[in-house]
Amino acid sequence: MNDMTPIRMLLVEDDAGDRKLILRSIQTQRLANHVSVAETAEKAITYLGRAKAGDEECPMPELILLDLNMPGMGGKEFLRRLKLDPELDTIPVVILTTSDSEQDVLDSYKLHAAGYIKKPIELKEFQAVMTTLENYWFMICRRAHPAA
Repeated sequence: MNDMTPIRMLLVEDDAGDRKLILRSIQTQRLANHVSVAETAEKAITYLGRAKAGDEECPMPELILLDLNMPGMGGKEFLRRLKLDPELDTIPVVILTTSDSEQDVLDSYKLHAAGYIKKPIELKEFQAVMTTLENYWFMICRRAHPAA
């Protein structure tokens, strides 16, 4: 089950400090990653539209890490729109947020989130979470490779 091909991820995160921490954690992993970043859900929608159109600057992600609480379109609305698009609905989305709200967890799973992780505060904890996340999604789980 070990698929060591490069991982294409899309990080949708509005907070610059959290983006830096997440990217640093991803870069410490042993797997090669291509991580694209969208600072808002609106920019993520634009990015995915370009990916669907075959724009080489916007590779189609195999995993989306999504913050819930963002200005403008929030994470839940982004997730709702993504899962309504038949070209994008199979991309796993893991919620990575500061919210510990039981309602946010429930809403996210109802919208077909693949996972829900409360962001750790400490760098070591964050790196441990990212290691576990990558091991699960890219070494244990079978990845779908849709026909191009």
